[in-house]
Amino acid sequence: MADAEEPEKKRRKIEELTEKMAVDGGHGDSGDWDGRWNHVKKFLERPGPFTHPDFEPSIESLGFLLETCKILVIGAGGLGCELLKNLALSGFRHIHVVDMDTIDISNLNRQFLFRPKDIGRPKADVAADFVNNRIPGCKVVSHFNKIQDFDESFYRQFHIIVCGLDSIIARRWMNGMLISLLSYKDGVLDPSSIIPLIDGGTEGFKGNARVILPGMTACIDCTLALYPPQINFPMCTIASMPRLPEHCVEYVRMLQWPKDEPFGEGVGLDGDNPEHIQWVFQRAHERAADYNITGVTYRLTQGVVKRIIPAVASTNAVIAAACSTEVFKMASSAYIPLNNYLVFNDVDGLYTYTFEAERKENCSACSQVPQDLQFPPSAKLQEVLEYLTENASLQMKSPAITATLEGKNKTLYLQTVASIEERTRPNLCKTLKELGLSDGQELAVADITTPQTVLFKLKLTS
Repeated sequence: MADAEEPEKKRRKIEELTEKMAVDGGHGDSGDWDGRWNHVKKFLERPGPFTHPDFEPSIESLGFLLETCKILVIGAGGLGCELLKNLALSGFRHIHVVDMDTIDISNLNRQFLFRPKDIGRPKADVAADFVNNRIPGCKVVSHFNKIQDFDESFYRQFHIIVCGLDSIIARRWMNGMLISLLSYKDGVLDPSSIIPLIDGGTEGFKGNARVILPGMTACIDCTLALYPPQINFPMCTIASMPRLPEHCVEYVRMLQWPKDEPFGEGVGLDGDNPEHIQWVFQRAHERAADYNITGVTYRLTQGVVKRIIPAVASTNAVIAAACSTEVFKMASSAYIPLNNYLVFNDVDGLYTYTFEAERKENCSACSQVPQDLQFPPSAKLQEVLEYLTENASLQMKSPAITATLEGKNKTLYLQTVASIEERTRPNLCKTLKELGLSDGQELAVADITTPQTVLFKLKLTS
């Protein structure tokens, strides 16, 4: 037993010594020492064949990175851990990180800033502490919050925002927030109001990195069709003819949970609550046994409930490296940034390419013009709702529709508040004509995918 414990003791001792050397170092509060930033200076203090045509080498560029530039990292998961490490080692010292999740045991195989002792703690807090303790002079500020918890003044303080998210909804919300910060004078965009967004995403052995200049380049919503659609199983299969373990989990999630209300009336299923997942797992396992289906595990259950896509550590590392490089290029102006979408695929061999995603003239997020909705007067409001949620360019989740009728703002349908949903539900069966809507009528639509209200102009067809 003693022999078995010896390697573990040695490993812990080496780790403690490494941390102490990194933190102390004997180099004062800044943590700098002779030659520490020589690798960065080579990019900033001399010209080269790949530098930006307008780049002027100077010793001040490093000072901006070290002392002034503020970076916001959204997400402290597989991509976020890599991003924080890369940015801190590249000379960025003023970093904020936002993440709403806590650490789960399944995170430890790839989210290397976390240890078993950290399970249950907020990802943002642990990641910030780890980087601050390991990299001298770095000051990472953590926020255990949703991105929606912050207002415009919070986001305005950053020079660059980089996303390592696994949620399209969160990406779209962040995209909308940065667009809302843009200012125009006589119809001309003020460049100083632009906060660049560097976005990375991975799905198994595939990934992408992109550079977005809000108001200038294609935004998230301009290229919404590039994102894979969420997999949904037919209800008839889930209820009557389950064949896969996923069918059993979906049955419990969609039908049995709201029927049994195991944790009290009105308590929704929380994919981050172990007790909720355990209950779903047990019921799904029982249903699978009834149909002789194997493969229902706790991990699969959590993956189905949270729509988790299997992650690969090496893909996260590649995409985070690409994103960090773009942050460095943007902050230093030393090199031409990516234009503007990089695709990475190592499923069969290694393949990568870049292309320029173009802005959509009628993008619902960044075009600054109301979108046209074409329907006959006999169309029901339900059809409009379905169009907003199913259209590939919109993909809204729970749109709330309002209009100005007879000089008053009227809510036609609101799904997120139970009492208002019940009151406005009859409107779904009414025609646009019965609702008093006319040709050219503006409809204001709010949704969780954007902090802004999206305006649509109704075009009634004959």
